Amino acid sequence: SQQKPARRCLRANFNEKCRHCPTSLTQFGLTRALTLLFFIAFTLAHGATANKKFTWGTTLTPTLNLSSEQTMRFLLHIVGAQDAALHHYSKTFQGFSARLTPEQAQQLAESDSVVSVFESKTNRLSTTHSWDFLGLDSIPQYNQMPMDSKSNVIVGVIDTGVWPESESFSDKGLGPVPEKFKGECVTGENFTLANCNRKIIGSRFYVQGFEVENGPLESFAPLPFFRSARDSDGHGSHTGSTIAGSVVPNASFFGMARGTARGGAPSTRLAIYKACWFNLCSDADVLSAMDDAIYDGVDILSLSLGPDPPQPTYFENAISIGAFHAFHRGILVSASAGNSGFPSTACNVAPWILTVAASTLDREFHSNVYLGNSRILKGSSLNPLKMERSYGLIAASAAALPGVTAKNASFCKNNTLNASLIKGKIVVCTFETFTDNRTDKSIVVRQGGGVGMILIDPFLKDVGFQFVIPGTLIGQEEAQELQEYMMTEKNPVAIISPTITFLKTKPAPEMGVFSSMGPNIITPDIIKPDVTGPGVNVLAAWSPVATAATAEMSVNYNIISGTSMSCPHVSAVAAILKSYQPSWSPAAIMSAIMTTATVLDNSRSTIGRDPNGTPTTPFDYGSGHINPAAAIDPGLVYDFDSHDIINFLCSTGASPLQLKNLTGSLVYCQKSPTPSYNFNYPSIGVSKMNGRVSVHRTVTYYGKGSTVYVANVDYPAGVNVTVTPSKLKFTKTGEKMSFRVDFAAFKNSNGSFVFGALTWSNGIQKVRSPIGLNILYLDDGLNLSIVPSKATSR
Repeated sequence: SQQKPARRCLRANFNEKCRHCPTSLTQFGLTRALTLLFFIAFTLAHGATANKKFTWGTTLTPTLNLSSEQTMRFLLHIVGAQDAALHHYSKTFQGFSARLTPEQAQQLAESDSVVSVFESKTNRLSTTHSWDFLGLDSIPQYNQMPMDSKSNVIVGVIDTGVWPESESFSDKGLGPVPEKFKGECVTGENFTLANCNRKIIGSRFYVQGFEVENGPLESFAPLPFFRSARDSDGHGSHTGSTIAGSVVPNASFFGMARGTARGGAPSTRLAIYKACWFNLCSDADVLSAMDDAIYDGVDILSLSLGPDPPQPTYFENAISIGAFHAFHRGILVSASAGNSGFPSTACNVAPWILTVAASTLDREFHSNVYLGNSRILKGSSLNPLKMERSYGLIAASAAALPGVTAKNASFCKNNTLNASLIKGKIVVCTFETFTDNRTDKSIVVRQGGGVGMILIDPFLKDVGFQFVIPGTLIGQEEAQELQEYMMTEKNPVAIISPTITFLKTKPAPEMGVFSSMGPNIITPDIIKPDVTGPGVNVLAAWSPVATAATAEMSVNYNIISGTSMSCPHVSAVAAILKSYQPSWSPAAIMSAIMTTATVLDNSRSTIGRDPNGTPTTPFDYGSGHINPAAAIDPGLVYDFDSHDIINFLCSTGASPLQLKNLTGSLVYCQKSPTPSYNFNYPSIGVSKMNGRVSVHRTVTYYGKGSTVYVANVDYPAGVNVTVTPSKLKFTKTGEKMSFRVDFAAFKNSNGSFVFGALTWSNGIQKVRSPIGLNILYLDDGLNLSIVPSKATSR
């Protein structure tokens, strides 16, 4: 969440098989891909740098099928490190992670039996009203389905675990566990078989990688933890209940956001995979969880976590590798885009992952500042604390300790404020960087005797932060008025009011300012993120041992923000689609969600970037804000399979060794690959447009009877667009038709992307694909200077 920011084989065309293409995925080993990881642990042996131990991962040759015992013997034989193994991956792909020195890892990599070795990275963790805002009740196709059909879908949640006693995880009304599920209810500390039920149908936990990389769990005391799937953080309970939480009346956070809590797909089953501890998720543990989840038979995998920027390649990224094998087995992986908030920082950007940005609801939480001159300043926070009277105001910059500059004191950091000056007063602080911990500032003020805090933060002023004393965030305009009052009034005073909830606010949605943006730095022809969903101020279940910041009290429901919150919203929509269309591929579900998304807010304007309506592009919201009611009946879908992914990776220049990392077997690409922008993705991106460019796509019709779809183009600036054919006539469901989109640039884009859209419509459904083009050369051959790409509005 934002409060815890998350730490080729090609055919010449769709009908022709190239000479090197395997005839089936089994031929290049995807059914038994052996992925062995090596992950960095940052622990010293005897304090000597030369003996530094790393956790690594490796991919083995498909003919080497090792058991756990054989893995240890293999390690002993190759590098003399029998006890180094951490995880053994053997269910859906094969490999292991181990704690080795770089020298041992290199020795292992030189073995003929090993495909690849790479370091483990650390990933970070990236409601009542939200489902009303998304119009979930207006989906008769889903709401009228039999319970057996709706409850046959299983979502695997890789996160911090679950608090099984929460009312959100009640199994009331659910039938037996689906027979297809092969998972287990793994017991552990304060977690018994009785903690699994017909809602939480499986639970596992993974800690080996984390402890090698970060030390034993006990070293994080006094932070609470359980060596089991029980959630001590709250994050996993929040995401799981957002996906499939049962109906819970009268849920709230200290009276705020009061209403009926529910998940988007409350009949869906949950399989819990706890791979994250204290906001950190080891690649070794995450990949082991994905291996188990795929074997267990989940239908959807939800990961509200990802690596910090810059992003590793698809071939050295545990989530990317695990997601590829999940995709091959018909499992959609939905993952958060990250909370870095800047261009080119989006994570989980592989085209076989549904990448989710975060945006606001039409709900705001106001905690206003009442000045002594009767003026009211709009503020925002989750503040249940009431001030009984007004208190004096003091700028933190005017309360610096000796030797501390006024500027540094204004940030309200540790050891900067003079307690004798702030005692009994409301302290006005300012933010220093985007990644500031806002709650920590209130702790510093309280430690100095301050009774309240006003934080000037124009970037995150609409995000509901929690403070340990009465506190609120104000924007730049409010800050100017506050400063004028404090400068002209001899004894300035104020009261910070408790939070009031406002609904039906406009404009909404707006992009969360923290939401990570594109372009995709690995394969820029793939526009990322894919979609956006509710991720600001979301109420959902919480772990009562993970105290909320406000009043440091135990709560059962909490309000937090981040792409960690938007991801489970999209995972729930995917579960709905899977229950309604069980035969759909992961790509078809992705397409349905993407092509039916909207780029308009509730005031019928293009979605802005919070808080000032800054112009946005598909690099902010992808295809747009999810629309579940439309996604269940998209009309047309852009489908692709594992073959197409390999073809796409070949077109980007992937080497045989890189493809072997991903698939577990050697794959050769044809010599003249089709351009990567011809990958059958639901969006259209061309990152290096040289003169005229022709893009090819194929759509599959899902509907009743015959129909005709007509193309409509929202032209990118400076580009002529022609669609051939401009009409697609379908006679039966499942029918496929291909088309070509020709782009001809007549204006320099100055190294920036220009954006448009292609929409197919039959008068009922609208199937929309965003277009992003970076023009390097004009159609007449004029050579334009090639400069680093940046986003721009069309």
